Formats: sequence, C-alpha cells, structure tokens
Amino acid sequence: MAEHSLLEKLSGINEKFETLSGQLSDPEVIADMKKYVQLNKEYKELEPIVEAGNKYRKMIENLEGAKEILSKEKDEELREMAKEEVAEIESQLPDMEENIKLLLIPADPQDSKNAIIEIRGGTGGDEAAIFAGDLFRMYAKFCEKRNWKLEVTSQSEGAAGGFKEMICKVSGEGVYGVLKYESGVHRVQRVPQTETQGRVHTSAASVVVLPEADEFDIELNMNDIRKDTFCSSGPGGQSVNTTYSAIRLTHIPSGLVVQCQDEKSQLKNFDKALAELRTRLYNMEYEKYLNEMSSKRKTMVSTGDRSAKIRTYNYPQSRVTDHRINYTMYNLPVFMDGAIQEVIDQLQIAENAERLKAATE
Repeated sequence: MAEHSLLEKLSGINEKFETLSGQLSDPEVIADMKKYVQLNKEYKELEPIVEAGNKYRKMIENLEGAKEILSKEKDEELREMAKEEVAEIESQLPDMEENIKLLLIPADPQDSKNAIIEIRGGTGGDEAAIFAGDLFRMYAKFCEKRNWKLEVTSQSEGAAGGFKEMICKVSGEGVYGVLKYESGVHRVQRVPQTETQGRVHTSAASVVVLPEADEFDIELNMNDIRKDTFCSSGPGGQSVNTTYSAIRLTHIPSGLVVQCQDEKSQLKNFDKALAELRTRLYNMEYEKYLNEMSSKRKTMVSTGDRSAKIRTYNYPQSRVTDHRINYTMYNLPVFMDGAIQEVIDQLQIAENAERLKAATE
C-alpha cells in the first residue's frame, strides 16, 4: 500500500516536472526574468526526485517481472535467477524508499543560496579575537576544498592578531545548505599566547551564517538608502586614508547600516554593500522562518537561537565536540585546517532523521 502511495506521489511530481519543462521553453516566460528564475529553480529542485523516482519505478517493474517468472516458469535455472533478482531488489527497496521520502520533504528554500558569514570575537578579549581569526582561516580552507569563492566584505583586526569582526561572502553551489550549521557560539579552551603562567583559558567567538538574498528576493527603493563615503583604513597601500573609496549605506526605514571598504574601487564597494544590505533586509523576514523551524527541530541550534553554544575546541586534548549531537573527534589540528565536512555530515544526518520523523507524525 505504501509502495502505491509513493508511486502516486512520484507520478504527480513527474507531471509537474513536465509542465515546468514546457513553461521554461515558453518565450513569454523567458522574457519575464523574475518568473523564469523562479520556475528554473523549481525545475532543478524536482530533477533529483524525478531521477530517483524513475529508478524506483523501474525496480518495481523488474520485481514484478521476476515474481511472475517464479509463479509461471518451470525451468529451474530461470527460477533460480528470478529468486536471486527478487532477493536483490527487495534488499535495496527499503533504502531507496527512505531516500525518496527524504527527497519528497520540502528542503529549506534557502539551501541553494550563497552565504554571508559574520565572525565576531566574544568573551575573552585578545584571545577571542585570535580565535575568531582561527575560525576564519578554518572556513577559508574549507571553502578552498569545496572550490567555493570567498570574498571579504569588511574586517576589524584585533590588537594582538585575529579579528574583532570579519564579514565575508561565500559563493558556490549549495553553500548556505552546508554552512548554516556553523551559526552559533564556538568556544575554545587553550593556553592563550598572552598567558605567562601556562593556564588554560576559555574564550569564545560567535558565527552567524545568512543566506544571501538574490536580486529578485527583495526590491530595494534607492530613495530609501543614504550613501556615505569615507577613507578606507588598514592595509592597502597608498590609496588607504587618501581615497574616499569606502562605502556606508543606511536603509532609512529600518535603520540598518552596512559598510564595505575591501575594494579600492568605490563602485565595487557600493555593489558589495548593496548586496549585503539586501541580504540583511531579507533575513529580517527569514528569521521568522528560522524561529518557527527551531520549535520543530531541537537538534538544529543553527535554525534558531544563534547565541547558543554549539561547539567546543579543546586544544590540550586535541578535541572537538559538537554539543547539538554530542559528537566528538580527536583531530583538532586537522579540523582547524578546514576538515569540517565530517561533523557537517553528521549534523545533516541528524536533521534528516528529524525531518523524516516530523513528516510521518
């Protein structure tokens, strides 16, 4: 019965997929860029479900064919082959059905987007800023491994190294769906560089990961934005403190302020600042969705309280512990060198289990 129910759902999705395919070749839809982008996104989201559904349907047909041979065929050799096929297919079907059920649950609509990462030193003074710098390096290495592009938007360096604040944009395929698990407070336990007695201190840095708003996600009225220019500060050669290339944008209705001074070109800084402003306005609405999801998924701190402690990095024991899933590894140097995929995989498995459970309740 469950098998027929699944086939019916897949049949409905196939019909929708075919309809979208026709719409995407319609000249009127192609002319409306906003509509085309939306429909193309839906089409790509359905593609893996349709592929898995076709494979599942073929397997069901093969199973029925093999069972028919068993019921009618007298030849023992053919019957033995049919028995083997039935056993093989029946052992594969449960996993395939589980995978399809997971694919049928609507994904977070933001998962495919690029991401804005904010890293800020928290409690712990200079050591917290140094740790924020370590986290930035960890994410930079991870992005390099994934062939994602990382661009720094703004930064404020710590007095003893690292960063008081670092904001960057990460572009690539499915970036937010992976990095969203990093939102929260990261705690470090180690002997700080500034410690003369050799005592272990605890300090922290906060990470916030936001999905970057697309141009079509939110419409900005330029009359609502005040633009200010100022001189860049920090490293950058002769243009620093002499050229008004840094940009500050204020969204008057909301009071939101963003700035960018990473580029030497005022125009490039303006484009980056505008993209960040659009993202922050979009995320004011997205926050409501996050809060709603946090009440449903207790495992995922990232989808709710971003001030919650999510991970501890213990240097004396070379230990990393993710508190959301009680997952511990003893490979801290490798982890800090960007090998964070293992813990993200475990978080995704935990979230998928919760999503499946919620869907069947």
